[in-house]
Amino acid sequence: MIFIVVFAIGSIPIVWLSRRSLLRPATHGFSRFFAFEAILALIVLNAPHWFEHAFGAQQLVSWFLLVVSIVLVVWGVILLRRFGRSRPTTVGSPEFEWENTEALVTTGIYRYIRHPMYSALLFLAWGALLKSVSIITLVLAGVATLAVAATAKAEEVENVARFGKVYQGYMKRTRRFVPFVF
Repeated sequence: MIFIVVFAIGSIPIVWLSRRSLLRPATHGFSRFFAFEAILALIVLNAPHWFEHAFGAQQLVSWFLLVVSIVLVVWGVILLRRFGRSRPTTVGSPEFEWENTEALVTTGIYRYIRHPMYSALLFLAWGALLKSVSIITLVLAGVATLAVAATAKAEEVENVARFGKVYQGYMKRTRRFVPFVF
């Protein structure tokens, strides 16, 4: 019962932030909503296990993934704000102003991967999963992974429309989520 209450309370800001995207299924924010919800469920379900066996191999890998997640999201946002030249969004736009950029950012982590913030979500999901692995947490991590992949693909369509051949070339020389791998 407490899980449901905490999950419902945690879902309120996610729904509010995603409200415009939920009305537009073709946007990257639509599938990102489901990634956020699956990750929230993982965190809430595994909260009682967060600090169990603190120095076990599984926990150390989990903490590593969680730290990488934080680094990626902070680094990605800083680079977008510094080099992306955010522009105001139109009324009712599903995008946030900081992600509505005029310039394609290809420096820092963006030199190696196109979606560091979505990579952060993947690392967060799998880091949270490793706190306590079960069938339900595996399913939630799978849902989060599929939702993040769908989010990245939708955003790539949007970016090709915005940046054209420059973005297509960028896609050819970078990976989607993990440098040199995937």
